[in-house]
Amino acid sequence: MFKLKINRYLRKKLKEPLGDLLTGSQKEINFQLKKLISKKPKKIICVGDAVSRKFTKLGLPANIKIIDNKEMRKKVKPFAFNAETIFRVKNPKGTINLAAWQALKDALKKDEALIIIDGEEDLLALPAILSAPEGALIFYGQPKKGIVSIKVNKEKKLEAKKILDMMKIK
Repeated sequence: MFKLKINRYLRKKLKEPLGDLLTGSQKEINFQLKKLISKKPKKIICVGDAVSRKFTKLGLPANIKIIDNKEMRKKVKPFAFNAETIFRVKNPKGTINLAAWQALKDALKKDEALIIIDGEEDLLALPAILSAPEGALIFYGQPKKGIVSIKVNKEKKLEAKKILDMMKIK
């Protein structure tokens, strides 16, 4: 199966947020999230268990939630997410598997979808940026710092493509 694999340079580079880092107390972050959502983005995509759980608990809408039942590489108790469509795909650690990317593209055609990853979902924000329509918002957790918010536009798509082009094809 075709997949892209991260290299050392990118592993270091991707420790930096790809978008705006929302920080502060939980209350402040929640306020910032609600403010962003109130602008009615075209699609809302949550990458990661902690962010997906936060959106669910706050009652915030998300068209796609991508989870792997892990937080900071540790197994977590599965959370009950409701979705009209559920995709289950493998995506090994440090990679972007073609099947996971295709599930993301298929999920974008739905009003609401959950993608459950067997492996790791961390890098799937990159294909989400490329696949989502301009005006979409993508959220993912930045460990021990906050939540990253990416407004999809031409510049972000170009940045994601450059990063993906640097990955090794396996």
